[in-house]
Amino acid sequence: MMQNSQIFDSALIERFLQRAAKKAVVDADFLLAHVANDLAERLAAVDRFFEHAIDLHGYTGLATEAMERSGKVAAVERIETLPEFLTSQYPSYVRLREELALKPQQADLIISLLSLHLTNDILGMLIQIRQGMQPDGLFLAAMCGTGTLSELRESLLQAESELYGGVHPRIAPFPDIRYAGLLLQRAGFSIPVTDIENIVVRYDTAFELMSDLRAMGMQNALVNRSRHPVSRQFFKRVSEIYAERFSDPDRRIRANFSFIWMSGWAP
Repeated sequence: MMQNSQIFDSALIERFLQRAAKKAVVDADFLLAHVANDLAERLAAVDRFFEHAIDLHGYTGLATEAMERSGKVAAVERIETLPEFLTSQYPSYVRLREELALKPQQADLIISLLSLHLTNDILGMLIQIRQGMQPDGLFLAAMCGTGTLSELRESLLQAESELYGGVHPRIAPFPDIRYAGLLLQRAGFSIPVTDIENIVVRYDTAFELMSDLRAMGMQNALVNRSRHPVSRQFFKRVSEIYAERFSDPDRRIRANFSFIWMSGWAP
C-alpha cells in the first residue's frame, strides 16, 4: 500500500514544515504535544531504563522532552530532515527523510511521533530503524491512521466535484491499524503491538481547521495533487459542505484525528 511508489513529494513536505517553523504559530503543535504526553506515560510504564535514545523526525523536540520527563532515558540525540528543527541542546543530525544512515546497534530506544505517515516507504524506514537498534531495544511510534481528517476529505471532494466536474487527491491516504501491525512484523520486530486513539477537535469553521493544518506544515504534498489553483468560491463551498454534514448542535464542526501507536522490540 505505502511502499514501492511515490505518494508524497518529500521536498514539498520539507518546505511546508520549514515555513510553519518560521512562522511558529502559538500552540500550533497541540496534537504533537498531546502525543508527546502520551509517550511520556507509555515510557513510564515500561520496566526498563534506556541508555541511548533517538528522537526521529520530531520537528519540535517535544518527544525529546517527553523522554526526559519519563525518567527512563539517560541520553537523547535528535535526527531531523532540516537544520531549522535542531537546537544545540542535544546531539543532532540532519538526514533525508527516508535515508536515516543509522549505525548498527546505535540506540536502545527509537521514537517517532507523527512523521511515519509522511514516508513513501514505511516498511523500508522500519527496517532501517530495526537495523539501527541494539538487541532488545524498543521502538515506539505514533502516526496518523485511517479516519484522520475524513470530514475534510469528504468536503473537499464534494466541493471539487460540484465546481470543477472532477476530483484530485487532497488528503493523504493514511494506513490502517492492521497494516501497521503487519509492517512491524515484516520489518523484523518482536512482540509487535498496535493500538489506536481517536481525538475529535472542534472548530467554528473549516477555515480555522485548514489554518491550523497550515500552521502544522500539514498541507497537500501528494505527488498526484492538482497543480491548478482553486478559487475562493471553492474553499467557501468546502466550508459550507463541512458545516452541513459535520457540525454539532452548537454549529461547531468536528475534525477527527486517528493516531496509531506502534511498538516493537529488536530481537
